[in-house]
Amino acid sequence: MSSLSSLPLADLINWGWLRIGPPYIYININPVIFQIGQLAVRWYGLMYVAGILVGLQFITGYMARKGIDQEVLYRTLWWCIAAGLLGGRLYFVIQQRDLVQHYLLQPQHILATWEGGMAFYGAIFLVIPTVYWRARVEHINPLVLIDAAVLFATAGQIFGRIGNLINGDIIGYKSTLPWSTVYINPYSWACNPNVILGTCNVPVQPAAGYELLSNIVLLGVMLYLARRLTRPGLLTLVYLFSYSIVQFLLFFVRDNAIEAPFGLNWGLKQAQWTSLVVFIVLFPVTYWLLRTSKPVPAGEMAASYGIPQPLKKKHQQESIVGDEAIAEKDKETPHLEQDFIVSAEDTEVLVPPDPNPIVGSEDTEVILPLTPDPTAESDQIEVGPDPDLIAESDHPDPIADSNHIEVASHPDPNPIAESNHTEVALNPDPDPIVASETTEVTLNPDRD
Repeated sequence: MSSLSSLPLADLINWGWLRIGPPYIYININPVIFQIGQLAVRWYGLMYVAGILVGLQFITGYMARKGIDQEVLYRTLWWCIAAGLLGGRLYFVIQQRDLVQHYLLQPQHILATWEGGMAFYGAIFLVIPTVYWRARVEHINPLVLIDAAVLFATAGQIFGRIGNLINGDIIGYKSTLPWSTVYINPYSWACNPNVILGTCNVPVQPAAGYELLSNIVLLGVMLYLARRLTRPGLLTLVYLFSYSIVQFLLFFVRDNAIEAPFGLNWGLKQAQWTSLVVFIVLFPVTYWLLRTSKPVPAGEMAASYGIPQPLKKKHQQESIVGDEAIAEKDKETPHLEQDFIVSAEDTEVLVPPDPNPIVGSEDTEVILPLTPDPTAESDQIEVGPDPDLIAESDHPDPIADSNHIEVASHPDPNPIAESNHTEVALNPDPDPIVASETTEVTLNPDRD
């Protein structure tokens, strides 16, 4: 029995670079992928690139739904990347105890990110004002753009934590838990001889793994709320509250130095103090946001809702709307038959209110401009709906005294019967053979 207990247990996974087996998780990854001279390509940098690309995929659809086009997205992205890298590095530098000797007196180390050290809170503090500035330049709601930025950050952080796991630069306290992590690669940050931690080949709490899991859960929550929240800025509050709480709790297992600012020895680390300040500041910010930011009605674009637009864009939108209205009106406007031979400049259409066309009455004149035909000689000529349907006139004598040629159209088979009809009055070129002033012609669409 004792001989069985002394046998080594088989590893669950043994891929060389990763071994999971009793009793711990062993990581054997060189942080440098390859090196050409002084140029080293690192896993941590590759994870940054992957985080940016994946973050873009997560927010592209979100920004389209909010009315932010691709051009605005990419114009803002490069500013945010620069602000994130600069802010994260500077916030790490100012927290170091050797700030003066190692950084201020040797400024070449300030931007040397390959030496290790980024503080994500610094990226948040610099990216948010950068996004606000870009939103004002692009004439969109700053809160909508900041909501998109925090959604991008949540997705990108996941890959940053994978880089931390590979690097071994987020170290927890020594532990004997079954999921404790052991870094065995001599080039990992945990085995760096310049870092006095004593964590090489020592099982520690996988603090980076805890943060990775918390980022995945937070991303799921953010994606759920992104489709349901209509008040700009709420998504940012959810992210900042969640991140400050998670950081405050997780740093209790991280092996970082205790800080006592202003003599407050509360046993907290630097990131915990930052989280505490952010958490407190968020309460008045929440009050302000709930009073000033209003829900966006359905059908409105959140990015431009309630934001004054520049005159150029406004005139362009009005021009487009006006052109569409004119085109729609042209579709609804009836057009005269194109085969009419018309030489007159105007055609008078008389609509008598009295149904009897023979009895004199007041007429309503409607002037319809037509394109003159150069082949005609007269100023005006008769226009009829169908020359084949002209019926017998009430005045058989064409030399009757009249000032109009009346064309009456009525569905009744009897052209002389009393009915409502439309009179078309034309002033044709006088015929020297005909001395008539008026000829009344009745049209009937019924051939019988």
